[in-house]
Amino acid sequence: MKKHFFKKIILIALLYVPLQSMAWGTNGHRICGQIADSYLTPKARKAIQSILGPESISITSNWADFIKSDPAYNYMYNWHFIDLDKAYTYPELQAYLKQDTSADAYTKMNFLITGLKKKNLSEANKLLYLRMLIHIVEDVHQPLHTGHTTDKGGNDIKVQWFGKESNLHSVWDSQLIDFQQLSYTEYTAMINHTTAAQRVKLQKAPISEWLFESNQLAEKLYADVKPGDNLSYKYNFKYIEILNNQMLKAGIRLAGVLNKIFG
Repeated sequence: MKKHFFKKIILIALLYVPLQSMAWGTNGHRICGQIADSYLTPKARKAIQSILGPESISITSNWADFIKSDPAYNYMYNWHFIDLDKAYTYPELQAYLKQDTSADAYTKMNFLITGLKKKNLSEANKLLYLRMLIHIVEDVHQPLHTGHTTDKGGNDIKVQWFGKESNLHSVWDSQLIDFQQLSYTEYTAMINHTTAAQRVKLQKAPISEWLFESNQLAEKLYADVKPGDNLSYKYNFKYIEILNNQMLKAGIRLAGVLNKIFG
């Protein structure tokens, strides 16, 4: 009986571990959410608290990954990313997005934003839409969420991280972040430094610009690694500032989106 109980506990724990190859890791999402929380208007904060209850933006940021263990949510699998299979110029990407009818991060962010603005949206959908929007806005700032279809956004590019088997996507999801050995609140305090003018500029950028920036970075990451490479101190030194800047942008832009919806 006791053995059966512990097996059940382990199974439940495994089901609720976020899939690191599918998004910013747990800390990455929490950092983005914590940054966003610091720039909410009072009106937006009150509206969001009425939907989330006691759960903070930083904690709810990971919900969309945790629920991947439930087959009922399988239809949301493609919402976390948009496959861009080359380096686009900005006009090319704008043209592509105008024709985009796929269930991907771009179309679903627009869908969720529109839905959350509706006065008659049910309470259940308010919660679902808000959780998903928070998560996806953060996800698209991880460059490899705009990566190639053929390698599953870098998941199939096998590398080593300090001598241990990994892949390019996981390095950017979590391993670079975890290497800094900071809690998500410590990490937020370290990078969350911008001027009001910088925040206004970031929040004015349309979603197409977010995706363009990530696409450009993704292509740079692809060009800078070969399968089997052992990534370590040099890679951290080269890219940690870029990664931190992407999380900072994600949090600031998320706050901008939420303030427009609820503020």
